[in-house]
Amino acid sequence: MLFTSCGISTWTNGQKEEEISVLRYDKLLSEYVRSNSFSAKQKLIMNYQQPTKILIEDVLSIGQVRDDAISQRLQSYYSDTTLIRLLNDVDKKFPNLNAVEKDLNKGFRKLKKEVPETKVPFIYSQVSAFNESIVVVDTLLGISLDKYMGEDYPLYKRFYYDYQCRSMRPERIAPDCFVFYLLSRYGLDYHEGTCLIDRMLHYGKIHYVMQSLLDYDNIGEAIGYSEEEHKWCKEHEKDIWNYIQTNDHLHARDPMIIRYYMQPAAAIDMLGEQAPASIGTWMGAQIIASYMKKHKELKLKDLLEITDYHKMLKESGYLAS
Repeated sequence: MLFTSCGISTWTNGQKEEEISVLRYDKLLSEYVRSNSFSAKQKLIMNYQQPTKILIEDVLSIGQVRDDAISQRLQSYYSDTTLIRLLNDVDKKFPNLNAVEKDLNKGFRKLKKEVPETKVPFIYSQVSAFNESIVVVDTLLGISLDKYMGEDYPLYKRFYYDYQCRSMRPERIAPDCFVFYLLSRYGLDYHEGTCLIDRMLHYGKIHYVMQSLLDYDNIGEAIGYSEEEHKWCKEHEKDIWNYIQTNDHLHARDPMIIRYYMQPAAAIDMLGEQAPASIGTWMGAQIIASYMKKHKELKLKDLLEITDYHKMLKESGYLAS
């Protein structure tokens, strides 16, 4: 989820760009909910105004920070039995975020090298009560740890389908952070003519860059596919491309067709088999990779700034295109 409102002023409380250390805002929230700690309340309202404002107004939508009784409302909201359990489980699951911080530091160091004007956001963790995974607002990036408890986490069974739980794993935190961060900086310019190929190449581009930043072996791994799913895509790559062209979907603007290729799902019927969901992103990344091989002089910064996807497709030399 991206909140890019300019109405929230920049928050600059204390994090060095050179070394990312995720603020454990979730622990502070948990302390306030469990013990009604005055100290924790003061920090939430005074020291960490921006994350608190985003959580209350944008993520939970339970009121305005300026409301007199908002702190009590926040505590009452999280005092639900399920959410108390969730706070406790998050605390146990994530005693530290060392692995996440390592990946974030590696990725942002590389991104700043490729795109020197990159502003590293202030990164904090929260418990969003299953509302959002990643929140990006101006110079802040919030990670909802409750959305990354592992696909077998019991509480997920009440609220999510199995295919949704697959992406709710701790190892998906860093890639999701970079995808949402990059989308907030390099969003797709939607217009009347926006079609499937625009979506495929834009999201393929974002995931291609993320793959490069985090050193994934292949785009399937970067997206979160299993080895079997990535192998299936590689074996059927040309058939998938022919399927898209034969059905005249490349320039389709029908939301149903776009969702078929781009949205997460259990699986999709294609070529008489079950294809992985979000196959459009995987295909888009293959086209981007082909384009970059043809244009070796381009840097990631150049790639991120290119938006003429129809021209990119023509110049990519991709398969039969």
